[in-house]
Order: sequence, then structure tokens, then C-alpha cells
Amino acid sequence: MVYYAGVDLGATNVRAAVAEDDGTTIGISRSGTPRGPTGIDVTEGVLRTLREACGDAGIAPKEIVSVGIGSIGPFDLAEGAVIDPANLPDSIDRIPLTGPIEKLVDSDEVYLHNDTAAGVIGERFHASRNPDDMVYITISSGIGAGVCCDGEILAGWDGNAGEVGHCVVDPRGRLTCGCGHDGHWEAYCSGNAIPDFARLLNDDDPTISTDLPLEGPEFTAKDVFEMAGEDELADYVIDQLAHWNAIGVTNIVQSFAPIVVSFGGAVALHNEELVVDPIRERVSEMLLNNVPEFHVTDYGDDVVLEGAIASALTEGTGDRKRMRS
Repeated sequence: MVYYAGVDLGATNVRAAVAEDDGTTIGISRSGTPRGPTGIDVTEGVLRTLREACGDAGIAPKEIVSVGIGSIGPFDLAEGAVIDPANLPDSIDRIPLTGPIEKLVDSDEVYLHNDTAAGVIGERFHASRNPDDMVYITISSGIGAGVCCDGEILAGWDGNAGEVGHCVVDPRGRLTCGCGHDGHWEAYCSGNAIPDFARLLNDDDPTISTDLPLEGPEFTAKDVFEMAGEDELADYVIDQLAHWNAIGVTNIVQSFAPIVVSFGGAVALHNEELVVDPIRERVSEMLLNNVPEFHVTDYGDDVVLEGAIASALTEGTGDRKRMRS
């Protein structure tokens, strides 16, 4: 028997799983992401979590033949490391991943992807048609995409392809993104940005009635969605989110011509009728090329870990034809 492993490194949690050669998970472990003081501490946390998953599976790490990693970025792919991650303390400037994991499992088959690329690998692997052209879009605290085009997982020269949340959707640049630039999709439609967008729309037209706690310190995107159908401003915000989301998704579909688009991330997963359904309706009217199938991932918060396992099983591709026989 040979074994495979997947690792999901997020800003909050590290998860690892061990699977048999048919993808059946037999061991899993989860821990909080170390907050430093250095990137080596995060690396050691990842290695510890992977060892614990092996222990849960009853195997030694060196029995693993391949590992897939879905991780926060940005990356230095040449060194197999995360560099200057935005959502961890500033003291964490580099998190080595590929080399230490290769040493732990004694294999050079370690595949590093950003989390959305891992998402599309997992979605592709589990899809009944195993499509060669597919996109996974996460709408959460940020916005990003994993793209499979003509059977290739797009990574870019440095591993940071798919940062679609930083594409400009509003040339007026009325809102500033967390990255410091204006007009980005993520500045309007991410979970972190929606409260500021609601305040902007309220300032534009104060006659729109609302009971949203716009100036409250605890005001969040969740408040907007919970007031849908009951609050005039909340409904207007949701309509405008649909407008910018449709532009962002249309740009992706026109660029890569996927036959399937899968959505994940907290904003999409918890508000499918208010977020994904309007995208379905509007994008179909905005496209020159064929309209893809739109759906929400069946794997919820596990989609990145599922993709990491699928990467290990399929040489980093999600293509079931690449599984070891």
C-alpha cells in the first residue's frame, strides 16, 4: 500500500490528511497556525500537524509517496516558500514548505499551490466529468480564483496566478483595496469590504432607509445579508454586489472559457441565493462565449484540503488519468 498526504495552510488553521491510493482519507489532524515569532515556527507547525495526521493513520511519514499543499501566499516557488504573508504577523517574512516536507516524507513529489489553485484541483478531481477547463472562485474575506485551462493548472511563474480579486472592476476607484490600490473587485465584494461598501452607498443616497448599524464597531457583512428583504439599504447593497460580482466573473469566463465555475468561501457558501444566484442570472447576459455551469462547492471549508490530497494523487493536476495505477 502507498499513501498520499494533503496539507492546508491557512492564516488561522493548519490541517493535514493522509489518504490511500483511491483517495480515502485514513488520518487527519488540525491545529492553529503558529503566529511566529518567525516563519520557521510556522513551518514546524505544519510538519507537526502532518506527523500527527500520519500517526492518526497509523503510518510513518516516510511511507507517504507524495504531498500536495494548498496555502496562503504569496509564494516564492523557486524556494517552495510563502513570503510576507499578509494575514500573519510582520515578523513572519518567509515560511519554507516544500523542502522541509520533502525531507520529512523522503520524497521529492511535493506540490505547492495557492489555496484557490488547490480548490480547483479538488473540484476537478471530484467532478463527474473531470473537466479540463474549470474555475474555482472563492468569495470570502478576500476574492481569488484557481484556473484549470486546457488541462493545465495555471500557476504563473511565481505561483501567484489567480489573484483576480485585485483586478479593477471600478475604473473610478471609489474604494481602496486592502492591498492599497483603488477599484479592485475585492474592495467592493469581499466579506471584509462589504461594510465599507454599504457605508459608501448610504453616503451616496442618505434617503435610502436602513436599520443597519453602519457606524457600529461590530457591523459586518453578515448584518447586510441577514437584513435582506427587510431593509432597503441592505437590498440595495446586495444588488450592487451582484453588479460588481457579475463583472468580475464575466471577465474570468471571457478570459479562460471554463465549462464549470465552482464557488466557495464564506460569503458565497452562506449566501448562495443572494450572491451566487444573481451571478448566474447576470453573467449569462454579459458573455460573448458559452455560458458555463455555475455551482457551489460540495466540500465547504474542506475544499482546499481535498484539493491538496487530489494534487498528491494526480501529480499536481486533479486529472484522474494521472493517478497511479
